[in-house]
Amino acid sequence: MALHWKLVVDCAEPLRLADFWAFALGYDVEDHSALIDRLLGAGVVTEAQYVEVDGRKAWVHAAAVRHPDDPVDDSTGVGLGRRLLFQAVPDPTPGKNKLHLDVHAEPGHRDDEVSRLQERGAKVLQVVSEPGTDHVVMTDPEGNVFCVQ
Repeated sequence: MALHWKLVVDCAEPLRLADFWAFALGYDVEDHSALIDRLLGAGVVTEAQYVEVDGRKAWVHAAAVRHPDDPVDDSTGVGLGRRLLFQAVPDPTPGKNKLHLDVHAEPGHRDDEVSRLQERGAKVLQVVSEPGTDHVVMTDPEGNVFCVQ
């Protein structure tokens, strides 16, 4: 039996990274308004634990993006398929991240994709052109490494 999964990224600013990666991948930022409203009504969370962003409630400590074609649990706003979760941690991860995303641009449009992501705060670290691969190593706004192929 196959397992469901999500990729979790430790970060300082979950809302900022969710916005960047939603833009980068064409994903949707999850709307957790229904879940937050339910937990507020039950007295489980306080107003200090969420903010309003673009008319929706969002957790201060975590934000997620999901593939727009995948199902969503309407009672929580949580995606039930391909998703990335960004969670606030107190300290930055030391050294190079051990896991990274590869973003695949349409053939012939890699440089356009690199430029598009740079406009949102990504930085180019290295252009790699060697037998078997041709890609650009970049960092997102918090310095997490990813590649554009």
